[in-house]
Amino acid sequence: MKKFYLTTAIAYVNAAPHVGHALEFVQADALTRYHRANGDDVFFLTGTDEHGVKIYETAKEAGVETQKFVDLNAEKFMALKDILLLSYDDFIRTTSDFHKKGAQKIWSKMNENGDIYKSIYKGNYCVGCEAFVPEKDLDNDGNCPVHKKKPKILEEENYFFKLSKYSDKIKKLIETDELLILPQERKKEMLNLIGEDGLKDVSFSRPKSVLPWGISVPDDDSQVMYVWCDALSNYITGIGYLEETEQFKKYWPCDAHLIGKDILRFHAGIWIGMLLSADVTVPKAIYVHGFVTSEGQKMSKTLGNVVNPLEYVEKYGAEALRWFLLKEILTMDDGDFGHKRFVEVYNSDLANSFGNLVNRVVMMTERYLDAKVPSVTSNGVVMDKLAGFVKEYENGFESFDLKKACEALVSVVDFGNKYIDENKPWVLAKENDLKKLRNVLYDLLEILRFAGMMAYPIFPKTSLKILDQIGCSFEKNIKFEFKWGGLKEGNVVKKADVLFPRVEK
Repeated sequence: MKKFYLTTAIAYVNAAPHVGHALEFVQADALTRYHRANGDDVFFLTGTDEHGVKIYETAKEAGVETQKFVDLNAEKFMALKDILLLSYDDFIRTTSDFHKKGAQKIWSKMNENGDIYKSIYKGNYCVGCEAFVPEKDLDNDGNCPVHKKKPKILEEENYFFKLSKYSDKIKKLIETDELLILPQERKKEMLNLIGEDGLKDVSFSRPKSVLPWGISVPDDDSQVMYVWCDALSNYITGIGYLEETEQFKKYWPCDAHLIGKDILRFHAGIWIGMLLSADVTVPKAIYVHGFVTSEGQKMSKTLGNVVNPLEYVEKYGAEALRWFLLKEILTMDDGDFGHKRFVEVYNSDLANSFGNLVNRVVMMTERYLDAKVPSVTSNGVVMDKLAGFVKEYENGFESFDLKKACEALVSVVDFGNKYIDENKPWVLAKENDLKKLRNVLYDLLEILRFAGMMAYPIFPKTSLKILDQIGCSFEKNIKFEFKWGGLKEGNVVKKADVLFPRVEK
């Protein structure tokens, strides 16, 4: 059995979840459900990043004790498991004791290898980014390009990490795809960032007098770890790095980190350098998604166009939101979220096409075959078509192109509806051509079985309902069986509630 360990970036708990979080969590969940259904041994880790200046200051402004503040916001992210139908195996919080000790362990390993030193640092510090922004990255007005505010000029005595020592090794890992970065554009972006001059050493701590909310540096209680050693190390502390458990040995190295494009340099640069320094195997891949815009514009509270994913779940259901995020948002690039388009896609793809196919096939089997699956037949044309769609579907998941996988499912559904219209089972019944009628309906039931299985990573609940309707039940998780003849003669087909009720304008 092949193992598959996937992580998301841990969410910063200075505010409530937004649609960008939903996108990443749903992408990760679809990937892990696909691998589980494929028979892989999966571990899916997510969590929350709970230290830093921004959190400390936000809690202070709210008049709330910092730990209580992060507890309240962490609960909002943990609640997404049920709201978005997520199947993660563990949820790590960076204020947990085992994580703090694990982060201190990797710091100590790096220090033992001579890669941490103390020096004076002066630079442009952006509170929004919780990072020092190099002069060359500021915009023409001297503002942080992300938060559009002038950074503070800070001069501090901090610990530094000798990232420059590992720059050539990191570059080679990326060039050879030993560290695979998808899409290729992000790989090129990272190589350009490294360039001829290589990666520079990075500030690795903050004085506790400036930032009292963080993990203490080993053997120096006057300093706290900067975000890198704290937040990034969750990927190993969350599976047992501290005590190097059997779980850690089993699942590390990570098969893929799933992150947003704005934190690529930290994951493909600093994090890889940290692992090399601490003699820990580097991850196999980094999957990078883009941003979500709203009606063609960047989301902002000022414009009033921030998409609240919880409102969409409440109104249309979690699976409708999952479908839109996976099928309509380009997996590896920016995509737009608009309410009008959301309703159009829901009605077209789900209510009119998928829901209609299920209803028609089940209804005709009940009406013409006494609700029982007919004997297995072989139809080379249908079998070849489905095999082609499954290949596209699998290629989509294996290459981190979830939109492509969704479109393969659309192709199966469209093929099924077209097959009904071309073969007209109602005419065959009227003409009493029972042999052909049975063959056509068996083909349609198998098409529906394939569609039901392919839908599982996207529609974890509805897919089980579809398969149950055609007498193909799974006790817990679906296991892919993309071989013709999976439905057995005599299985009872049954009606159910409308799967995707049409949304009226």
